[in-house]
Amino acid sequence: MWKFFSKWFSQKETVDSSMKYLIIGLGNMGSEYEHTRHNIGFDVVDKLAELEEVSFKNEVLGDLAHFKHKGRMVYLLKPSTFMNLSGKATRYWTQKLKIASNQWLVVVDEFQFDLGTIKLQKKGGPGGHNGLKSVEAMMQSSVYPRLRVGIGHDFRRGGQVDYVLGRWTDEQAKTIEKVKEEACKVLKSFVAIGLDRAMTMYNRK
Repeated sequence: MWKFFSKWFSQKETVDSSMKYLIIGLGNMGSEYEHTRHNIGFDVVDKLAELEEVSFKNEVLGDLAHFKHKGRMVYLLKPSTFMNLSGKATRYWTQKLKIASNQWLVVVDEFQFDLGTIKLQKKGGPGGHNGLKSVEAMMQSSVYPRLRVGIGHDFRRGGQVDYVLGRWTDEQAKTIEKVKEEACKVLKSFVAIGLDRAMTMYNRK
């Protein structure tokens, strides 16, 4: 077992920084939050791990998985700090893995987008999202890639919190499965061809 973990950590440290990418799915740990709309960031990176046939391992400040794509090492992170402190895990792992500033990306839910809409961006404000507020504060910048995943806005005035923390309806769940697969394609393109080209390719859809 020690050999396994030694290999895991040595692999992290020896890969050239220019060939390393970190994808951070925002969400909250705990069964009460599983598959809620606010946890779509977790669900997307879970889907990517499933497609790449890799498993998450419990690490400092979060669960981590990794795989290779087009000669690049891709790390997936699900912070265990809860949404409001996501920046703490983001800062720790970008520094630990020596990830270049344009090679880490946050996957986040966006209730201002229609259900199923996804948009890749290179910068932007938090828009009231506490996870993004934390990332921006800890990284001292709003200039970082993010994939915003639309969760819809089918709620009455004052019902935003209940909607965001609620689970998908059966009909929404069918749509979200397709959305997760599409999001994974976007993320792999971000790694393979870079942010600008991936934005051009997918933001027109």
